[in-house]
This record gives sequence, structure tokens and C-alpha cells, in this order.
Amino acid sequence: MSEPSTAKKNSPKVCFLCLIAGRVQGVFFRAATREQALHHGITGHAHNLPDGRVEVLACGDVEAVARLREWLRIGPAQAQVSGLTCEPVDYRTIDGFSIR
Repeated sequence: MSEPSTAKKNSPKVCFLCLIAGRVQGVFFRAATREQALHHGITGHAHNLPDGRVEVLACGDVEAVARLREWLRIGPAQAQVSGLTCEPVDYRTIDGFSIR
């Protein structure tokens, strides 16, 4: 398998913790986010919150994470995103991208 096209050697790495509000549970948001993350070489997780939001931790190349953050504004076709907040967090090395 080839490396994702957005992965760059020696490029800055970042982690962002994002909270997505709206119709984002029960619409395959986490699975679609995982697909997008893996396509861009991003590690982290997507997690449903009790209040109806989805939490996404995205770690990787700064440009790839920026692309995922833009995608989170829209999400998959069935979703209706009404709010997105993302905060930088300390970078951490994570294996893969999990759905919780």
C-alpha cells in the first residue's frame, strides 16, 4: 500500500481536538471521519458524546489535519453540521484511527 498523498517527511505535526455539533450521530459520521483521516494519514479517534456531539482527535501533518478540519465542517452526506470547534492539543503519537 502506498503512503497517503498528503504525508510529507519532516513536516510539522499537530493534534487538534474538535467538537462537532448538529445531526452528527446515527449518520455514519464517525465511520466517514475515520475513512477521511486514514486517507490523509491522520491518527486519532472519533467518539460520540452523550450530548449528541462527536469528538474527533486528529493528529498528523499540519496540512492533512487542516484538510480534515475543513471536511468536518460538512461531514458525510447524511450529516447536518451546525457547529465546529477545534482546539490545538499537545502532539502525541497514536497508532491508527479508532472509533469509540
